[in-house]
Amino acid sequence: MKQLLLVFVGGGFGSVLRYVIGKWLNTTDGGFPYGTFTANIIGSLLIGIILGLAAKNNSLTESQTLLLATGFCGGFTTFSTFAYENQAFLKSGDFTSFALYTIASFVVGFLAVFLGLFLVK
Repeated sequence: MKQLLLVFVGGGFGSVLRYVIGKWLNTTDGGFPYGTFTANIIGSLLIGIILGLAAKNNSLTESQTLLLATGFCGGFTTFSTFAYENQAFLKSGDFTSFALYTIASFVVGFLAVFLGLFLVK
């Protein structure tokens, strides 16, 4: 039960922060989704740092890892919104934004995870 509560609390904080970033950075005219992109990249960096710390000499407890990686990062990052925004690009015929958003999200996201892991070595 404790584990579920940790994931719930972390996920709630992550989701609220993602919402705030999205409101601040995403435009209502359907432009590039900078808020979602930013949240996903920051979340990728954070999960690299968090899981790197967890693996390094057990620097984080299982409870801390659940709260931060599974909960917070899970609530903060969003694949479903990413997929929906890409669908909107395709529907509108904006293939350039679709390609840039998809490629940048994957490449920069992976690099952010690797950077996070590297930073805690």
